[in-house]
Amino acid sequence: MNFEHVIFGNLLAREDYGRRVIPFLKSEYFQDRTDRILFELIESYVHKFNKFPTTETLLIDLGSKSGVDQDTHDSVLSSIRELTHVERTEKFCQEKAVYNGIMKSIQILDDKDDKHTKEAIPKILSDALAVSFDMSIGHNFLDDAQSRYEFYHRKETRVPFSLEYFNNITKGGLPNKTLSVCLAGTGVGKSLFMCHCASGNLLDGKNVLYITMEMAEERIAERIDANLLDVTVDELAVMPYESFQKKIAKVKNKTTGKLIIKEYPTSSAGSANFRHLLNELKLKKNFTPDVIYIDYINICASSRIKYTANVNSYTYVKAIAEEIRGLAVEFNVPIITATQTTRSGYSNSDVDLTDTSESFGLPATADFMFALINSEELEALSQLMVKQLKNRFNDPARNKRFVIGVDRTKMRLYDVDESAQDLMDDKPIMDKSEFGERDSDFFKKRSKFGSKKMDGFA
Repeated sequence: MNFEHVIFGNLLAREDYGRRVIPFLKSEYFQDRTDRILFELIESYVHKFNKFPTTETLLIDLGSKSGVDQDTHDSVLSSIRELTHVERTEKFCQEKAVYNGIMKSIQILDDKDDKHTKEAIPKILSDALAVSFDMSIGHNFLDDAQSRYEFYHRKETRVPFSLEYFNNITKGGLPNKTLSVCLAGTGVGKSLFMCHCASGNLLDGKNVLYITMEMAEERIAERIDANLLDVTVDELAVMPYESFQKKIAKVKNKTTGKLIIKEYPTSSAGSANFRHLLNELKLKKNFTPDVIYIDYINICASSRIKYTANVNSYTYVKAIAEEIRGLAVEFNVPIITATQTTRSGYSNSDVDLTDTSESFGLPATADFMFALINSEELEALSQLMVKQLKNRFNDPARNKRFVIGVDRTKMRLYDVDESAQDLMDDKPIMDKSEFGERDSDFFKKRSKFGSKKMDGFA
């Protein structure tokens, strides 16, 4: 008994099986004429009555079908059995679809198909490869309430930060399949932030992939060394090899994770290159990252759009962001990257989403976005201010602004005392300075109403 007959038998015997596979079966998958006729009868009956036929109803339809002799009629019905397997049926459909797609493509290349041109071949093969028994066609709000409740109470896997406030605003860290973006001006600390977080992830036993297109691999490794070994960058250059090895050995004993740093030339690599890298790392080094850092997103290349004079930066950077986020979903990891502020944003003491350089499509695509803000006052205190700009994990109004400590000599960030969190209101830093207070008073005096009370108002 061939497998085609097993499929037919279960289409008649098992409605659950039939409803799962009938949308994906096509008469062209069956090369034998009798098999093709039988499938057409079953398909026609299902489309007409929205239920599957019995042997009796099939006999009636078969008897009224023109062009079918009695021998074909008898041989088809005698072959029906009640043994089958859904996965085997899916594989059967996939293999037949690919085979038919390849044969059709060959006919097109040999100029034996008058209906299609060579440009149709990619779509034909793509449709063939897309055959899948995916029954998910949406969430039934009332019937699927239990699964929704379980989702609400399921503890989601997250990659935590080594900074308390970042864990507070993200409910414990970054979930998988997300894109997070650090916005800051040149020299403020985008790479420092990512290197610090990568170091913390490594100590937590996570596998970390750091992709750099701005600095050399060695410079990124130097920053991470300074952070993990608790030495300054300058001390690394004069440290004896024996001391260096001892410190590295201590780090190895603290973690089971791995850190891979990969350098690409600026604007030469995109999601397709990163996908290839991930597959190569898994194959050659058995390395699967728990978190990925990309330094930084604006100097990546799009895998879909070629950057020319006709492509504007909004479209191009948005395409890159969508591809990178798609990569996060595909490999089930959080991806953290960075972007520059605009020229006006560089001097802005209260950076906002509108200060994102090149493309507003980037914050539109990101799941979590925050700004690192520096000023002379903060620099004197060895601090950076963090401002939430977009947060799909929590309410961005909670802890909208907070400060973290920074040790630039050791490329390290740290939590500060609660007493230092005086910036957690909506008043910009500039207004807290002496200049800002004088400036604010000046404009209050120059305002239309000034400090005088209007008649009729208290």
